[in-house]
Amino acid sequence: MSVRITTLPEITRPGVGVVKVGTWLVDKPERQRATVSAISEVGPSQEWPDPRLLSWSLMVGEDGRSLLHYSQWRDEAGYQDFFRTGRDAYEAEIDAAVPEIERAGPGSYELYRSETAAEGDTREPGCVVIVDIEFEGPDRGRQREWTDTVVAALANDVHMGPAAIAAHFHVSTDGTRVLNYAEWENAEGHIAALNSPGEGIGSSTELWERVRNFPGRVSSTVNRYTPAISLSPGPVDRL
Repeated sequence: MSVRITTLPEITRPGVGVVKVGTWLVDKPERQRATVSAISEVGPSQEWPDPRLLSWSLMVGEDGRSLLHYSQWRDEAGYQDFFRTGRDAYEAEIDAAVPEIERAGPGSYELYRSETAAEGDTREPGCVVIVDIEFEGPDRGRQREWTDTVVAALANDVHMGPAAIAAHFHVSTDGTRVLNYAEWENAEGHIAALNSPGEGIGSSTELWERVRNFPGRVSSTVNRYTPAISLSPGPVDRL
């Protein structure tokens, strides 16, 4: 099966049963770039590894060390089969090119809801902002209620700015996390929104106070990434 090569995953792709999100860490930007190069060479040179894998995407962290992996699977069983029988062989060539990559995760998620800044927006994101929220214990209702509160707060936030494109909220299958995969036109647009007059995105409003003080919320992190490569089965469509 041939491999289609683009830059970004189709977040709302039909047929996705589970999304896997994890990170790889290296020690310096040179090795970060070398890892992207290795993946760009290894992935397209092989047959598509499993028909239950719908896409596999890589993004480069602005910290010069991290690489975000976002993969879409038909179901959890498909991923587990690949993890047991095919992943080591697939990653061996990457490890040969860039040894001592530190791997974390992946976590398992389902896409809960997607919100766009403007209907019919066709801009291609140049920056992906990952907002990762952890709660004190599993509660699937709480995940969704918190997300719905954030969506309402964003809809009434005058500081979003013109660079915002979309926000895709994922809930972890274990009930403990929410991950917002937010698409922005560029990193500068996100930074400008954060630093806009007043307090920027998340200014002190009743809705944002509910978000920040939501019962059971333990921690949150925000990281920016640049899309690098996305692989999926289908006709070859090189970058």
